[in-house]
Amino acid sequence: MEKIQSIEQFNEIAGKESAVFMFSANWCPDCKVIEPILPRVEADFPSFSFYYVDRDQFIDLCGELEIFGIPSFLAYVNGQEVERLVSKNRKSQEEIESFLSKAEAHF
Repeated sequence: MEKIQSIEQFNEIAGKESAVFMFSANWCPDCKVIEPILPRVEADFPSFSFYYVDRDQFIDLCGELEIFGIPSFLAYVNGQEVERLVSKNRKSQEEIESFLSKAEAHF
């Protein structure tokens, strides 16, 4: 999972790619819990590129996108947000896979 380095990079990717953005932070315990499953989830959904967005580094972007809890996920297809899994609650592998399956339906 590639780490987003700038808002410009985020906007470029969101506008062109089929992408999933994971909003997280290195201090987030719920984020740490799902880290081990992410490589498998990425492999199971190859139609998306996956990106990590550090909530602390991009707090203004998170506010604009109404990301008020982490870990959270946004999916973009053809420059449009198509699905979101946003809350302050811990996410399970099943929830993440269900979110991605719904997002894939937009192809």
